[in-house]
Amino acid sequence: MSQYDVIIIGAGPGGYVSAIRCAQLGLKTAVVEGRDTLGGTCLNVGCIPSKALLHATHMLHEAEHNFATMGLKGKTQSVDWNQMKSYKTDVVGQNTGGIEFLFKKNKIDWIKGYGSIPAAGKVTVGDTTYETKNIVIASGSVPSSLPGVIVDNDKGIVVDSTGALDLPKVPKKMTVIGAGVIGLELGSVYARLGSEVTVVEYMDAVCPGMDADVRRSFKRILEKQGLKFIMGAAVSGVDATKTKAKVKYALKKKPDDVETLDADVVLVATGRKPFAEGLGLDALGIKMTERGQIATDAQWRTNVPGIFAIGDVIEGPMLAHKAEDEGMAVAEVMAGKHGHVNYGVIPGVVYTTPEVATVGATEAALKAEGRKIKVGKFMFMGNARAKAVHQAEGAFAKIIVDKETDRILGAAIIGPAAGDMIHELCVAMEFGASAQDIALTCHAHPTYSEAIREAALACGDGPIHS
Repeated sequence: MSQYDVIIIGAGPGGYVSAIRCAQLGLKTAVVEGRDTLGGTCLNVGCIPSKALLHATHMLHEAEHNFATMGLKGKTQSVDWNQMKSYKTDVVGQNTGGIEFLFKKNKIDWIKGYGSIPAAGKVTVGDTTYETKNIVIASGSVPSSLPGVIVDNDKGIVVDSTGALDLPKVPKKMTVIGAGVIGLELGSVYARLGSEVTVVEYMDAVCPGMDADVRRSFKRILEKQGLKFIMGAAVSGVDATKTKAKVKYALKKKPDDVETLDADVVLVATGRKPFAEGLGLDALGIKMTERGQIATDAQWRTNVPGIFAIGDVIEGPMLAHKAEDEGMAVAEVMAGKHGHVNYGVIPGVVYTTPEVATVGATEAALKAEGRKIKVGKFMFMGNARAKAVHQAEGAFAKIIVDKETDRILGAAIIGPAAGDMIHELCVAMEFGASAQDIALTCHAHPTYSEAIREAALACGDGPIHS
């Protein structure tokens, strides 16, 4: 008889959420996790600590640039970097401790250590092998690097996102390789702290794949905040000493002309890759994709009966909330119910100031498909609340609808609280709503969300405040 109904490998957002849902559905559940704390990369060295630093440095920016205009005058702010890191650590501890409490509340066993799967129905941790009816692989992802670039977080010169969260001091010069979400968030943190930040990106736009209007406006806003960009540049290597680094790159239009950038710290933010080392997947014969992900069917099953996979180790965007949705859905499947994830309505957020949030299809993608669309756009300069908090310039809300049916197909927001406001559009899309449905819904005044209503009105006869 199996010791467990399900053993989940990995206690990140996908794994711990799946475990809680499994327990709620009456399944005897255990989670294998080798970290000293629960929550995976997201809570320990990713989403949560970076948001703490983003908040702290945003407060610094407000004090330095906006307080005086609001009549808040007095002592000049100074940065105690070690205290800021302590604040970040405290925030992480509160969250990871909360997950441990939820495990105890739901009677979930935490098997401490790193697991492997010797056979279907068996998970080995240390010298002990546990039996289970089902296994869920939720082992997440790790930062990826580039050929010729060696990351060593302990030395604090060439670091990935984990190392960038705990630098011994604020660097005078930082080079960020990669203009994606992680690079721009952490780059903005250090720019606010006084670092001279230069972002080197291979593509010709920041946040490749995002709405084109957002990319253009976002880059301009970040440049005004002090970030410098070198676009269309291929990094060939990084030479590091004990105190400095030199980034070698060449512009794609001049591939033979190698140039260099001097930096105190180089942040390698070139994305993430699935992590499933040590699980024994080759010996099990688990099918993988060409990109090194675990192949699954529509019910998150691998080709080996009784073994499922979710989150960053399978196809799809590497987002904590995508993993959480899959974690809940796979729990439903294992409990004999119907699990579902609507992959067309998964929002993406960049937590800079202003925030950037998107959901659904982009205007360019829909036009490439030959879809007849209509776009409603509203600038936050017409939003009273945004102007009151110094976040209106360059910001906008954009809704893309089917030209004939008015059904919402996608949306993008760059502005204050964009990451929260995007969910109005997510819910609307989940219910198949039209832009008119939003336009006819009363929105409180003064709120940022009025910009969403105005963008919806722009899909019809036109906005009011523009």
